[in-house]
Amino acid sequence: MCESDQLGNLEVYNSREVVAYYAEQSYLTCCERLLFDSYLEPGMRILDLGVGGGRTTAYLSNIASHYVGVDYAEEMVNVCRTRFPDLKFAVADAADLSAFADGSFDAVIFSFNGLDYLVPDQKRHQCVSECHRVLKPGGVLIFSSHNPRALFIDWRWDRERLRTLAIRLAGRRKLLFYPALWVLTCGRISLALLRTVKSAIPRAAERLPTRAFWLGDGYILHPSHGGLMTHCATPRRVIAELAAVPFELLRELPEDYPQKSRHYGTRWFYYAFAKRNEVC
Repeated sequence: MCESDQLGNLEVYNSREVVAYYAEQSYLTCCERLLFDSYLEPGMRILDLGVGGGRTTAYLSNIASHYVGVDYAEEMVNVCRTRFPDLKFAVADAADLSAFADGSFDAVIFSFNGLDYLVPDQKRHQCVSECHRVLKPGGVLIFSSHNPRALFIDWRWDRERLRTLAIRLAGRRKLLFYPALWVLTCGRISLALLRTVKSAIPRAAERLPTRAFWLGDGYILHPSHGGLMTHCATPRRVIAELAAVPFELLRELPEDYPQKSRHYGTRWFYYAFAKRNEVC
């Protein structure tokens, strides 16, 4: 990977269509809300990296005593300044946070798998080191990252919903409940298999030829927004990379939480780390 890939990603994120898409986002995922509620406290100084169109801004700025949103795409920052004119935003590369002093934040957030779009590896490593520097001792880093081995998605279904439907079909004829449940389950399994195969074929073509899939750490050309060079890593590799900085893992969550993570099914993972001081 080279700097041209970083510039290619930046061009995508500055495009009118992509900016408009992110400007409409204002939700938090289940995992984000859980990690924010668990590790962020009112009055914290929060740095929101890869802020995009300000999806996380309203929530984070509401609990922060000092909030700064940063993105390397100038058009994204312009949107944020329009949406939130009373808040501070800056155009900056997440690998260069020299505008901020050592220990100046209690928490750094890098949502929407934004860390994965810093290429080449040196950029990502610099970003993680910079996050460590600008965090106070014990400060929290929360981010998400793609799983390179996610091939089989759309497999799960709501079993309780099937049972409820079977009860409705059986009505007062209780003996029909289990046959109805069996038929519904077989149908749902068949549908899940079709959907899984349909999604797995292009994902396999995208990932199986890559170092990322076989070694658990590397790059793929993700189809999002017409194609983005994307870093992916398994949780084991992510945790090892952060531990070397050094960060200590607080929690890891699969994107399909509260379901258990699936080695070949979970699309990305959420992480919360705490800054550890280096031992002199």
